[in-house]
Amino acid sequence: MSRQLHLNAFLMSTGHHEASWRLPESNPFANTDVEHYRDLARTAERGKFDSIFFADSPVLFSDVGRRPAGSLEPTVLLTAIAAATSRIGLIATASTTYNDPFNLARRFASVDHVSAGRAGWNVVTTAGPDAAKNFNLADQPAHAERYDRAAEFLEVAFKLWDSWQDDATLADKESGVWGDNTKVQAIEHVGRHFQVRGPLNLPRSPQGYPLIVQAGSSEDGKGLAARYAEAVFTAQQTLEDAQAFYADLKSRTAALGRDPDGIKILPGIVPVIGATETEAQALERELDDLIKPEYAREQLARTLRVDPEDLPFDQQLPADLPDEDEIEGAKSRYTLIVTLARRENLTVRQLIGRLGGGRGHRTFTGTPEQVADAIQHWFEAGAADGFNIMPPVLPSGLTTFTDHVVPILQQRGLFRTEYTGTTLREHYGLPRPAGRTLAVEEATA
Repeated sequence: MSRQLHLNAFLMSTGHHEASWRLPESNPFANTDVEHYRDLARTAERGKFDSIFFADSPVLFSDVGRRPAGSLEPTVLLTAIAAATSRIGLIATASTTYNDPFNLARRFASVDHVSAGRAGWNVVTTAGPDAAKNFNLADQPAHAERYDRAAEFLEVAFKLWDSWQDDATLADKESGVWGDNTKVQAIEHVGRHFQVRGPLNLPRSPQGYPLIVQAGSSEDGKGLAARYAEAVFTAQQTLEDAQAFYADLKSRTAALGRDPDGIKILPGIVPVIGATETEAQALERELDDLIKPEYAREQLARTLRVDPEDLPFDQQLPADLPDEDEIEGAKSRYTLIVTLARRENLTVRQLIGRLGGGRGHRTFTGTPEQVADAIQHWFEAGAADGFNIMPPVLPSGLTTFTDHVVPILQQRGLFRTEYTGTTLREHYGLPRPAGRTLAVEEATA
C-alpha cells in the first residue's frame, strides 16, 4: 500500500476563526455543549479521520468578551464522546507543569480503557504567568526547567503504565485468585522533580500507552518530541518552513535511535471551503469582517509581550521586539507570528486578519479540489505525514471537509476508505509498546 495521509480534527467550540461564534448558524454556548462535540466526533468518524483533538489550558483563555471562553476538562469530555463513537481516536491536552505524573497516568489509562484503546495525550508544558498564579506560583518556571520536568514526567508515566504486566489479571474464579501480585510492581522512582512509589492503581490499558503527541516547535520542544512523541502538531506558513521542520525533526528522531517513521508530523491547516473560489472568499471576508480589532490587538500584544498602545493598527510591528531567547513561553508561536509579519510587511490590522482564522496556522481558502491539492502537495513534498484539520466554523466546516474534501483524497488513493484497525495506534500505523518490568529495566540499564 502506498503511503497514506493521517488526518486529525482539531475541535474548538464554534470553530477556529475567532469570529465564528457571531455567524447566524453558530451556537454561542457550544463550548460547554457535550452533544455538540459528540456530533462533531461522529462526523469526523464518518470521514474516517484518525483522531479528534481538544486543546486545553489550566487558565481562562483570552478575554471572555472576545469569543466563547472556558472549556470542559477534555479527558472528561473524551469519556462522553467515547460512548458515542467506536473507532475514532480521542486526544486531549494535559500539562506536565501543573499536574503530577500519577494523576495523569491514571487519567489517560482510564480514557484508554473506557474507549477500548483510542486515547492520546498531547503533552504540553504550558506557557504564561497567568497559569502559574492558579497553582501557588508567582510566575511560570523557566522554559528549560519546564521541559526538563516534562521529560521526567513522561518517564514516570511510562513506568506507571508498565507497573502492571499485561497478564497480571487472572480472574480465576475457580481458584479464587483475581490477579498475580508478582506481576504488579512498585516503580520506586526518585528523580529531580518527582518521587513516585507506584504501582498505578489500574491494570495496563488496551494500547499499553496512550499515543504521545507533542506540539512545541522551539529547540526544547523539538528535543522532547524527538525523544518521546509519536505525533507532532505543528504550525508553518510556507512549504519551505514545513519541509525544514519535517527534515529536522525526522533527523533528530533518527539520531536518538528511533525510527523516523514512528513520529507523524501534522501541520495545522484552516480550510475555508466554498463550492467556488468566489464563495470561499466571500466566507473568509464575512468572518474577517466580524473580528473586533480591539480584542484581537490585545491578544496579539500579550503574545508579543508589548502594550496594545505600542501596536497602532495601520503600522507594522515595532522594530524593537524581544528576541525569541527572551521569551519564556510559547517561543515558537512568537517567532512564527513575527516572521509572518516581517516577511509580508503586514500592518497590525492585516496581521490580525491573518491570525484570526488559526492563530498562526496556515489558512487556505478555495474549493474542495483546491484544498485537496494543497494537502497533497505538502504531503508529497516532504512537509507532512498528514494534517491537523482546523475548521474555521463548526459544525459546517467539518461537515464540508468530510463530505467534499475527504472523498477527493480517497479517490486519489491518499486516504483510507475504511478503518483497518480499532485502536488509535493502529490508525497511525504504530505498534503497541511491550510492557517492561522493573527487573528488565535494571538489567538493561
